[in-house]
Amino acid sequence: MGDAMSNSLRVAADPLPLAYTLLSRGEVRDCLRRMILIRLFEENAEQAYMRGLIHGTMHLSIGQEASAVGMGAFLTDADKITSTHRGHGHCIAKGADPARMFAEFFGKETGYCHGRGGSMHIADVERGNLGANGIVGGGLPIAVGAALAMKQRRQPNAVVCFFGDGASNEGAFHEALNMAALWKLPVVFVCENNKYGMSTSTERSMAVKDVADRAVAYAMPGVIVDGNSFADVAEAGYHALRRARAGEGPSLIECKTYRIRGHSRSDRNRYRTKEEIESWVRRDPIVHLREELLHLGLLAAEEIAAAQAEAEAEIASAIEYARQSPAPRVSELTRDVYTEPA
Repeated sequence: MGDAMSNSLRVAADPLPLAYTLLSRGEVRDCLRRMILIRLFEENAEQAYMRGLIHGTMHLSIGQEASAVGMGAFLTDADKITSTHRGHGHCIAKGADPARMFAEFFGKETGYCHGRGGSMHIADVERGNLGANGIVGGGLPIAVGAALAMKQRRQPNAVVCFFGDGASNEGAFHEALNMAALWKLPVVFVCENNKYGMSTSTERSMAVKDVADRAVAYAMPGVIVDGNSFADVAEAGYHALRRARAGEGPSLIECKTYRIRGHSRSDRNRYRTKEEIESWVRRDPIVHLREELLHLGLLAAEEIAAAQAEAEAEIASAIEYARQSPAPRVSELTRDVYTEPA
């Protein structure tokens, strides 16, 4: 993405956010479609889980779609990402096929990891997604390693490392930021601060108010953005990626956002008030983007409705593909297992 917005667009009197001057009309529409696609994917995954079609657990990112798609707006397939246990949105924002994702959820052979990884371990190396990770903070050192490889190969690309507020309290966070800054690696650290590490509020788990404050310890920019605003996230991502690709080193972006659902499927949400959740529902990032695009005259109501319909059709097709796909063969249980018992 990244070509200029068409001059033929009708623009409202309000000044355009930077992201909308850098993206074409088609790219803006596609970003909206991807945010809708993420929401529909997770809502349908949740329903499939409740019907017993999916086993294990899952961590939904409903309410956090803007941070995933905003950061993905200026990425190419040659750029890389590392993800988290709450990574469905990152996968789709990076271009993953929902059909193969659902197949993975359903434990089918056609899934990204042939049904062996499930929700928390989807990877799409061809599109630059180095994988979701069930270990809190596990993607941080992987991102640094990938960025080091890019620098050694003199590749003009960057790595985006997604992680949550809880991961910023892990030792891997501090080690990764230190090494990335020391070697001026092309990596952008993106903290999706949704206020809770499992059931513990950041107010009880962090000595500083903002994760971005920790950037100063590693001599890198630390930026706080509204994680529910696509345009704000995309603008911060654009600047951080330019800095990384120019050889100026890493940046830390903190996206203030919120997960509407519980930590995982077993979370009964007893630590959050109904009023708090409802206040964030009113800040829905998809509703915000629709209204903003209409107000600025960047998309018409018909185009927004078409994006919604396309996403709905794609999800319906993806679920059917997963249901009809073959299960892995028991005789191939150890295929793709790269360690052997002693």
